[in-house]
Parts: sequence; C-alpha cells; structure tokens
Amino acid sequence: MIKSPDAQNTRRETSPADLTRAALVRAALKLFGRQGFDGTSTREIAAEAQANIGSIAYHFGGKEGLRTAAADYIVETIQTVAGQALGNGPAAAASDPEAARLQLFAALERMVGFIVAQPQAGEIVQFVLRELSHPTAALDRIYDGVFEPTHRRLCMIWEQATGEPAESERTRLTVFTLIGQVIYFRIGREAVMRRMGWHDIGAAEAVKVVSAVSDNLNAILASRMGSKR
Repeated sequence: MIKSPDAQNTRRETSPADLTRAALVRAALKLFGRQGFDGTSTREIAAEAQANIGSIAYHFGGKEGLRTAAADYIVETIQTVAGQALGNGPAAAASDPEAARLQLFAALERMVGFIVAQPQAGEIVQFVLRELSHPTAALDRIYDGVFEPTHRRLCMIWEQATGEPAESERTRLTVFTLIGQVIYFRIGREAVMRRMGWHDIGAAEAVKVVSAVSDNLNAILASRMGSKR
C-alpha cells in the first residue's frame, strides 16, 4: 500500500510556521485546480487554509510564489510515488527481461493505487490539467521534475522488457498509452462510476482497475514478443 506523502511529511512540519505554509500550499493546490489561478483570490486561499491572508506574502511573496510552491509540492509527491514504483535512480531498472516485465506490472499497480484510489491525487490532477491547458512556469517545473524523468525511466524499463529502444517513437508512445489509461480513471472518474454502478472508487475498485490495465499490458507485451519470433 502507498503511504500518503502528506503522512510522510508530517514529521517535518512541526513548527506553526511550517504547518501554516503546508496548509496554504494544499489550499492553493485545491483551489487553483478547481477554480483556476485567475479565478482564485488570496483571501479564498487563506480562508481555506485557516490562515492569515498576510501569511501568503510572508511565506511565498504572493500568489504567483504560492503557485510555484504548489507545483513543487506536486513534484515532491509524485517523485515519492515514482520512487516506490520504479526505484530512485536511472540504474534501478531490472537487469533481465522477465524482471523488467514484472517491474512494469508493479509500476502500473502503484500508479493505480495513487492516481485512482488516493483522494489527494484528484487535486493534483486537476491542477496539472489546468497547467496543461494554459502552460505557465509551474508546468515547466512539473514537466522537468516529474513528467520527463518518470516517462524516460519507464521507457528504459520497457527496453529491458522487450528489447525495443527506449527512445524510439514507438516506445515513447506506448509508455504514454500505459500512463494515459490509468489517468483516465481519475479524470473520467464520474463517468466510470456511473457506467460501472460504483458509488466510489476505493481500494476494492482499484484492484479491478489494476486487473484491467494489467490485461492490456499483457496483450501489448505478447504482441511485441510475438512479432520478434
């Protein structure tokens, strides 16, 4: 089971100033994702965080600095999850094809466990989707800190699992499809619940999603292995 990064960070957030700063970041993440940057006032953020409005300028220099801090929070959070799923360095990929394939399945399971089942992921995805629609410097930080290195690492594992070059166009597109199918269960959450007759997507439903995306991965791997014979 994936531990919430919030829980992991609690030990570091001990002083009142640290707690206020963390509350402001989480409030900004939630409101920027829901209402957009321009549609959110500092007064609303302070109220959501139960903090003095002056603390935004004190800790972040203003609303723009708070957006940057929210982006950095996303990077730290996803790096933690990615590290659990993929290892913490480029050499962490498995050394033989079968082990690499198992690592791909484990990575998908971790992704589902966080993106689909963790409520916190909803706020992160909303924030990122707004940045993707209207890119700012915050998206640059998220891309450089999370998107590019995580995608590249998955491509390296794919190469070890299949023999296909990590940086080939086909491999990069395949990895995007593996990630994208998981993200859909978050951005299309309401439609999925209605169509499936689910009242929520929690741990039990996440297991079923893992089974479905694993079947897809199995099919892709089988087709690639078959084409090499």
